[in-house]
Amino acid sequence: MVDLSKITDGKNLSDMERTVLYYIVEHIDEVLKMGVRGVARENFTSSSTIMRLTKKLGYSGFVDMYYKLLPMIRSAEGERVDQSMRLDLQFMNSFCSNTLLQYNSYEQMQLFARKCCELGNSYVFIFGTGFSAMSAEYLNRKFLVLGRKCIMSSGMDSIGVFENNLEDMGMLIVISRSGETQSVVDRAKIAKENGVFLVSFTNELDNRVNELADIAFRIEDSNKLDDRNMMPNTFFPNVLMLMELLVYEYYKVLQKEEKQ
Repeated sequence: MVDLSKITDGKNLSDMERTVLYYIVEHIDEVLKMGVRGVARENFTSSSTIMRLTKKLGYSGFVDMYYKLLPMIRSAEGERVDQSMRLDLQFMNSFCSNTLLQYNSYEQMQLFARKCCELGNSYVFIFGTGFSAMSAEYLNRKFLVLGRKCIMSSGMDSIGVFENNLEDMGMLIVISRSGETQSVVDRAKIAKENGVFLVSFTNELDNRVNELADIAFRIEDSNKLDDRNMMPNTFFPNVLMLMELLVYEYYKVLQKEEKQ
């Protein structure tokens, strides 16, 4: 039997929740396919019991709990977890992670929305290179649909595109996985020297861009050493998720202003 005391101590689990947890451990190879309803049915309980269990243990949901418990169970059973399996679990865990809201507060999102609405006729300049340029283009299109004046630039453009629009720029948004790309750092420094409000999207590590930013949004990077973006990574999908949250907050402020 796997010793689960390290994850259950102090969690105030009910007898039924403990029964369900041990059932999951003993049937770890089948429970993912069974799903929440199947596990609940086999234990003569409700789906809400399963979801309460996941929350009490600190997981974001049933799938998150499964992928976090699996390596612990395999290790306790003395089975060898090879490198490929560890990588699989690490990648799957990144889909179930709730770090997007762990690293970024609702207050930051609200501040971003308010600042966008206070720009008046000033432009939002959005900059990203490589893979980040795709995220920059996405946010640019979302803003344009909402009537927000934007200029989007990538690493293919001359820095003159940036410098020649400084006078009308109210906000600079930069996207950089590492936060250390020199072309991004250079534009961030120029923006700060000219009083432009700076917003950054980078990974969760300390970096030069975030040190300059007025709002630094951080996104978990599961492959920090993969400079060429060859490995699977949920960094950019999470950037887009966060951008949607920000656009939503901006839209709410616009709606509120229209009613006044």
